[in-house]
Amino acid sequence: MTAPLTAEDRAILELEGPTVVGHTCKVITLGPGAPTAAALHAAVSRRLAGAPRLAWRLSGPSTEPEWCVDPSFDVREHISETRSTAELDSVALRAEVARLFEQHLDRRRPLWRMDLLGPLMGGGTALVWRLHHALADGTTAMRLARSVLWDRRPGQPAVRTSPPVTHAADDVRRRHHLAGLIEREFLPSLRRSPFDLPIGPDREIALAETALSQLRTAARSLAGATVNDAVLAVLAGALRTWMLHRHGPIHRVRVKVPVSLQNESEPAGNRDSFFCVGLPLDVPEPVARLRAVRRETALRKSRHDAQEMAEWLDKLGRASPRLRRWCSELQAAPRSFALNVSNVPGPRQDVSVLGADVEAIHSIAEVGERHALRVAVVSVGDRLCFGLCGDRGVIVDLDVLAGAIDDEAAALVAAAGGTGTGTARQGRAGVGR
Repeated sequence: MTAPLTAEDRAILELEGPTVVGHTCKVITLGPGAPTAAALHAAVSRRLAGAPRLAWRLSGPSTEPEWCVDPSFDVREHISETRSTAELDSVALRAEVARLFEQHLDRRRPLWRMDLLGPLMGGGTALVWRLHHALADGTTAMRLARSVLWDRRPGQPAVRTSPPVTHAADDVRRRHHLAGLIEREFLPSLRRSPFDLPIGPDREIALAETALSQLRTAARSLAGATVNDAVLAVLAGALRTWMLHRHGPIHRVRVKVPVSLQNESEPAGNRDSFFCVGLPLDVPEPVARLRAVRRETALRKSRHDAQEMAEWLDKLGRASPRLRRWCSELQAAPRSFALNVSNVPGPRQDVSVLGADVEAIHSIAEVGERHALRVAVVSVGDRLCFGLCGDRGVIVDLDVLAGAIDDEAAALVAAAGGTGTGTARQGRAGVGR
């Protein structure tokens, strides 16, 4: 069986090079009783039928690559375990995650790998799962985790599916809106981003965590905002703190926000779009920043910017692949956006892996050429986890940014009358500054 790569798959493969890896990474913190590599081999093998793409590898010529089932696939080649003589604290764990993240996946095999690292300080193990973005986007990665990793528990609520997006058939309105959309998304910034520098192959990782329910409640009560609005507002405040720490200029920073267009009834893979939002770093007050972000995202959502962008680029690609590539290159330029900020819903309930509780899931996504910082957010139960990835030669004091995320989330909760975000289990290797 072979399957052609989608345009999105091919575009991701083409981005990979000596200084850029093509995979994402999930750092899954497991509590006491974490499985061994051998137990994980057996469990993933038993459930692989529910995630057949994990046995796919690249084949065909480089000009027309395709997916095929690896006839020699052996799950034992994709799962390994490294036990340290001393417990891994936060610094040591993040260094190990960065070391693994920098390594390219072997294209001769299915493009994923799991590494068990431990013991962590305070007990437990970290499961570091690298998964090539050409094989799966963030939403697909969570579906694959549900298929092969999370223990199945009876009585859990069914996953809700999203209805298909429809648009009014008013062609005049659509044309006017499309003109505005192109201006909003492709008009370059007049200012250079602080992350607009050449990158190398070395990465720095930082992690932060906050309580999802408290942040959701605060966002709703303060501004009628969503969790994603709160994520962007928290990041705006954290970037402001980081820029002040570096004595840099404070001005708005434009970020790219991926939007998943997937539905549970559709095949897994890469299907997403985006819109861009200016983060108000120049606004000093946290609630005012949240309200400013909410106004911008509400406008993008009301006009279906992400869906319109995906449809327009798809039609453009069919009419003129060369013009489609030119538009993609223009949109990826450092003046089009400063950094990518993704937020993927994870399991709504607490989950476990072979009996070991999942205490946190941090997603790490790769930076890009002249985009030296990347932020990825994923939830699990009542925890909202931020993963920061920066080019080591460009981004310094990444821990300052991670710590400021904790502080900004706490400030929003306090402004709404809360008592704190319950962010950190101090001393856990996978969490905090």
